[in-house]
Parts: sequence; structure tokens; C-alpha cells
Amino acid sequence: MLSPRVERQELERVMFSPLASLAEESKGRGRVEPECEIRTCFQRDIDRITHCKAFRRLKHKTQVFLQPEGDHYRTRLTHTLEVARIARTIARGLKLNEDLTEAIALGHDLGHTPFGHAGERALDEIISEDGGFRHNEQSLRVLEKLEKDGQGLNLTFEVKNGIICHTGDTKPDTLEGNIVRIADRIAYINHDVDDALRAGILRQEDIPQEITCAFGEKHGERINTLILDMIQESEKSGVIAFSPPIAMLFGTFYNFMFSKVYKNMKAKSEERKVHGILSGLFNHYASNPDELPLDYQRIVTRDSLRRAVCDYVSGMTDKYAIYLYGSLHIPEAWQVR
Repeated sequence: MLSPRVERQELERVMFSPLASLAEESKGRGRVEPECEIRTCFQRDIDRITHCKAFRRLKHKTQVFLQPEGDHYRTRLTHTLEVARIARTIARGLKLNEDLTEAIALGHDLGHTPFGHAGERALDEIISEDGGFRHNEQSLRVLEKLEKDGQGLNLTFEVKNGIICHTGDTKPDTLEGNIVRIADRIAYINHDVDDALRAGILRQEDIPQEITCAFGEKHGERINTLILDMIQESEKSGVIAFSPPIAMLFGTFYNFMFSKVYKNMKAKSEERKVHGILSGLFNHYASNPDELPLDYQRIVTRDSLRRAVCDYVSGMTDKYAIYLYGSLHIPEAWQVR
């Protein structure tokens, strides 16, 4: 009798496109370990990422709007889940490996700092002489060197490759990784429009008519249009991509969002404070390494003090960074008796 894992691997050979990444043909893990009887290697990676501490912290990390007043703005966690759903739908439409796609999507932003890209820019400047900071590289570092008391999660090569290559100049080695690379952009452009409308930064009539005519006026319509176009174009070309007309309009959409939202002073008015908070935390722990948690003190001996401090600060949630900065640098209230 075949185990559930072996049955699944045989199904993959029958159901998937010849271009799909098969679990049975994975390049494996950095440390060899026995196979699970129930789950394929990529399914195990999904579970390892979902249950790790860095994944849980995403719920209190900024997506675009810092400390928004309201319950319905996206966080880094809800962004990650939206990317995973969009990416998995595309993978299903192309008969590629949905499990590999989901694992990459769930892990792609684990290295993000508190305060979103503002925090990333701040940390990159703070440690520029030590190699700088890029969230995709930090995501891989979290998974390989920080989780499980420094042992890492020992993920498969394909998942790690998709995570580090989800942004930047280097494309992933798998089609599944390339799906996540574009699904990330589909998700954030569209949910950032939704959040900007909710915040009053945009009005529906501000969105260029060529965008609404091509993609639709509603959040779901825009995503559906982009997913369908990518599936149809990728089936024809064998390359994960939009059709040329949609790709051009998507670029126009991004440029509109960059000028109206990502550079909007109302949305970004608090970002000037981010550098002060993160540099204050960084400098404190760089000067007082004995105050670092023990897990990070071990990194000092393995890598360097500044990298250990960067790991600690970048892993903080927005709320914890603000609380810790206040406890270190702001005098407590006191009463004269």
C-alpha cells in the first residue's frame, strides 16, 4: 500500500504540466532528513513556515500605512495571505505545483522590518557599511539561521530560491517562483488602492480611466483580470508574464500608485520618525550587547555584533519597536509626593 506522500507524488506526474516542479524531483534540503509519510517536501515547508515565530509576527507589521486607525487596513500578514491565494490560483490554472508556490508565497516577506519599506530603508542606511539590508535576503536568513534557536527550518532548495528571488534582478529558477514574484505585485498594487480609498488618500475617480476600463473598478475585478491574462499569456509562451498590453497598463498603474500613494505625504507623514526609532534601538543594543536576548547573543559569536543587532531590530513588530524605544529613551511618568 502506497503512503499518502507517494500517492501525491504519483498524482503530480499525471496532473501537472511537464514544466511543473515535482516534489519527487526536488533538489532537497541542506540537511538530509527522513521523508514524511503523509506530506510531500513542499507541503512540509508550508507547515514549517506557517508555524514559525517570524510568520506570527507579520500580523503586527506595517504594509503601507503606519499605525492606521481602523481594523481593515492590510498588514504584512494579510498581504502574505493574499499573495498566497493569488499565486496558488495562477499555479492551478497553469497546472504547476501549487504547494511549492504557496510555500514560497508564505515565506517571501518573513524578513521585513517593522514599519514596512520605511523601516527597510532605515536599516539599510544604518548598516550600509556592513552589507546593507534587503528584506528578501533577510527572509532567507530568518528561515536558515534564526528560526528554531538558530537551527533554521531546513527548507527545500526550490522554496528558498523562490523566496530570495521574489524581488530584485535575479529571477527564480522555477516557474512557481516566478508566479510568486508577479503575484506579490498584483496583491500589493490592488490592496494598496483599496486601503488608499479607505484612508481618503484616493477617490475612485482619481484612478486613471484607462486602468478602470481595462482592469475593472472593483478590487476583485482587477485581480481577476490580471490573473486570467497571466494564465492565458503564460500558457502560450511558457514564460510567466502578462500579455504586452496588460503589462504596459500594469506599469502605468504602478506609476500612478507610486506618485499618488507611495509618495503621498499624508500616507508617509510619520515615516520620518521611523529612522529615529530604529537607529535609537540599533545604537542602544550595539553599545549594550549584554542586553540582547540570548538567541541573538549567540549570533554575535557566529557572525558579528552589528548583524546580530540588525537581526533583533528587524524582527520586531511595529508595536514592540515603539514600546521598546519608549522604555529605553523616554522618561517614565513620575509624581511628587
